Amino acid sequence: MTTPLDSTGTGVDASVPVEVPLEPTGHDRRAMDRLRAALEVFLCSGIPTQLFVSGLLLAAHVRPLKDGQLDATWVSLVTLGDTPLVLGLAVLLIRSHGESPREVFFDSRPAMIEAVYGVLLVVPLLMGVALVVLWLRLSLPALHNVAENPFGAMLQSRLATVAFAVVALVGGAVREEVQRAFLLTRFERHLGGPVVGLVVTSLAFGAGHWVQGWDSSIAIGLLGAVWGFIYLRRRSVVAPMVSHAGFNSFEIVQFLIAGSV
Repeated sequence: MTTPLDSTGTGVDASVPVEVPLEPTGHDRRAMDRLRAALEVFLCSGIPTQLFVSGLLLAAHVRPLKDGQLDATWVSLVTLGDTPLVLGLAVLLIRSHGESPREVFFDSRPAMIEAVYGVLLVVPLLMGVALVVLWLRLSLPALHNVAENPFGAMLQSRLATVAFAVVALVGGAVREEVQRAFLLTRFERHLGGPVVGLVVTSLAFGAGHWVQGWDSSIAIGLLGAVWGFIYLRRRSVVAPMVSHAGFNSFEIVQFLIAGSV
């Protein structure tokens, strides 16, 4: 049996309504973009990846504390294990948007010029952080709630010092600056803009160093804001990465020489 043709000649009964899939509205697309960006920020925040690495270490009977102090082995393994996970996630998520990781992290600026710029930033940043910490300790002494930097206990041997230096350079300078750049681009495009992103990432960066004392956390948060601002202006992680590496290296050398960070 054949279906009789209707007046349009299509064989479809025009009296029966046909459901047409609705396209998402602009508002729906923006909401979906914000939700996806928020999920990406969480994935690359370091929280899920560090919990994952910590779980593996605990399963292998590696403990975070030794004699009541942070264990250098634990900190090193968590940081070095977390770094490739965060970097890999950032690259995969950028590519999932059809973007180029090279453009997001390096733009088209010459790496050598950016590296020199980063070196020139080290001394001003060291002086700035020192002045902020000094002012906080004089004006708000209650914020100096940690008498001795807990990371200092990790620098009791040459091998521990070398391991901590690797962690500070790889997990600090490399991972944190790539991570910061990725998070800033997500905020800039979908989560309130670059200023919101700079504030949120700087607060989180400072809070992540709470074990060093609230005065140090505030100074480090401001330091993170400077590195974030530099990335937003120059669209390259090289200068923040180099200055971050120089800053961390100087802090380690200072502790070895003076006995305190």
